[in-house]
Amino acid sequence: MPLTIPFKEFWPWLTEHPNCILRAGTPESVVYDDDDYYWRFAEEDTRTLLVQVMRGKRPVAEFFIEPSHIASVQVGPGERGEYNFDLMTEIHGQLQVIYYFVLSHGLDEPVSSVEEPSHTSGQLH
Repeated sequence: MPLTIPFKEFWPWLTEHPNCILRAGTPESVVYDDDDYYWRFAEEDTRTLLVQVMRGKRPVAEFFIEPSHIASVQVGPGERGEYNFDLMTEIHGQLQVIYYFVLSHGLDEPVSSVEEPSHTSGQLH
């Protein structure tokens, strides 16, 4: 059974984990992460959030999210240890996925620590 959280709790958490995103998209499209890309989050205006995948200074893909259209975020296990975050909207009384993010870890999971040459541990994001 997937965990359901409010979008207002998910968005700040997501913006702190851009390097953990494996792919994201809509039911009709998908953007895969790549070593040459980075994820950028911004506020387009007071009602619209922007997600961009950038290569250097050039956008590779972007999509706009209107938080007022997001009813909730469903969090559940995905394939090969991945975690799905489905942004749900209500259409004709039915919940449907409008956007999704797939990350390498869940909400409460600690991020794998990486051993530094000086034998100190740090978190990789």
